[in-house]
Parts: sequence; structure tokens; C-alpha cells
Amino acid sequence: MSRITRAQSYPSRLVTIIVPFSAGGTTDVIARILGEHMSRTLGQQFIVENVVGAGGTTGSTRAMRANPDGYTIELGNMGTHAASVALYPSLAYNPEVDFAPIGMVAGLPVLVVGKKDLPPNDLKEFAAYVRANAETLNMAHAGVGSITHFTCLLFNSILGVKPTMVPFNGAAPAISALIGGQVDYMCNVAPDVVQQIQGGAFKAYAIGSSKRNSALPDVPTSEEAGLPQFQASAWNALFAPKGTPKPVLTSSATRSTRRSMTRIRRSACSASAAKFRTRPVAVSSPWRRW
Repeated sequence: MSRITRAQSYPSRLVTIIVPFSAGGTTDVIARILGEHMSRTLGQQFIVENVVGAGGTTGSTRAMRANPDGYTIELGNMGTHAASVALYPSLAYNPEVDFAPIGMVAGLPVLVVGKKDLPPNDLKEFAAYVRANAETLNMAHAGVGSITHFTCLLFNSILGVKPTMVPFNGAAPAISALIGGQVDYMCNVAPDVVQQIQGGAFKAYAIGSSKRNSALPDVPTSEEAGLPQFQASAWNALFAPKGTPKPVLTSSATRSTRRSMTRIRRSACSASAAKFRTRPVAVSSPWRRW
């Protein structure tokens, strides 16, 4: 059977979705929802494999080196396929060259959150507190190059502070440390912290988007809170290794992926692979900004 014929019958066996972060985080949850839906609608099993390390670049490198037949794909994000270029000088892959985009999956706003007993009650108080106590404060993140890392780099640079940055092997353990008070604050996407904010485990100081989030209507935007420079959101997208046949990229898997977004209760967007390819800014612009 020719390669083109095999591509046209895709998928004919199990497909692995590499998630370059630990289980329990937003990227992992999105991938599992996608995998469940695609397995049911396409008649083949889609499984998630968590390959963690180096802010997600370990898993992305694994995905880049996979056989380009569509049976190993990756759910990457702005960290793995944009900011990593600036943060890892010896990065093993070039996001714009070594991957074939399947489609955009979700757009997620980023919030600044602190432990529940942190003294400040709003963003202005928080900014003043961080500026006065930066040397004694600990900021959690999910690894160099992760969304939690580079969005807080932006936040810290706006404030002109350099707190101690504490890396964790994924967002889930970073969140646990913030709940336990071992760290003082972090920046993270809304789905990761909604429950903790609603339950009073975190203080939410601002959301880095132009509009408030419907799940957190009492949390002001960064502009409303007095720091309009902090505009931060993140995206997740499906990628295949470079050289993956076009019939695979444009197959019903892509359409199924877009349909499944209705099941993800968060700010989401989707785009066809063709549209994604005509928007290189989605990959190249963010890392140039940070």
C-alpha cells in the first residue's frame, strides 16, 4: 500500500497524542477530552502519553522525531512552540520548520494569583507589595519555557522585580505548592486555577485579557486593575511532525477535533490547518515579544 493510500485511510490504528506536561494540567485535560472524542468518532483509539521535562521541550522533541505518518501527534502550546525558541538557545527543534500544524485548539486567558494569606487584596496593593518584598518572595512556575514561566516573566518585567523563581515539573505540582503556601504567587491559565479561586484557596489579582472571564466575573482585567501593560493569553494547538502527508492533516481527524471543542468549557478557538499555516505570527510573534 502506498504512503498516500495509507494516509487517505487514516486512522487505521492507534494514535498517540504526546502531551509535553504532567497529568492533571490544562494541556493534559484538553488532550484527554480530544482523545476520547476522536476515539469515539473515528473508530480508532487515541491515547495520551505524558512526556515531561524542560518546560515541555522534551515532549516536543520526542514528537518532532516521531515517524511523520500521523500516528504520533502533539498537543503543544505557546510555551513549547513559541517562547521556547527564546528561552532555550540550543533547542533541538524549530517550531516553524519541524512541525506541520493540524489546527488551533484553545485560547486561554492568564491570571495572576497569590496564596490565600498574602496580604494584598487587589492588584495595586499586590504590585506595591511585590516591589517592596521581591527578594523574599517565591514565584512558582511549571518549568522554564512553560506558559506559567514566561507570562510571569512579562509580569515581573513590568513591575521591575526579580523574585526567586521556583520551577516545578508541571502546573499541577506548582498549584499544589501555592495551595500549601510554599510559594507566594504564580501566573496560570484560567482553567487551572478557577476552582481554587472560587473555593478561596487563591487570591486572584487580575486576568490578562480585554474582557472578564464568565467563570470569574469578580476578577478584574489587568487594565481595570491598573496594569494595562499585562496582556497575556495562551493557546494550545495540535501538531504533527514535518513531512506528515497532507491527507492526514486535512482528514476527518481535524474536523473531529474542531467539533470536540464544544465539550471544552473554557475560552476556545479553532482553525483549519490551512488557516493556521497562513498565520505564522501565532508561532513566531509571541517569543519575539517576550
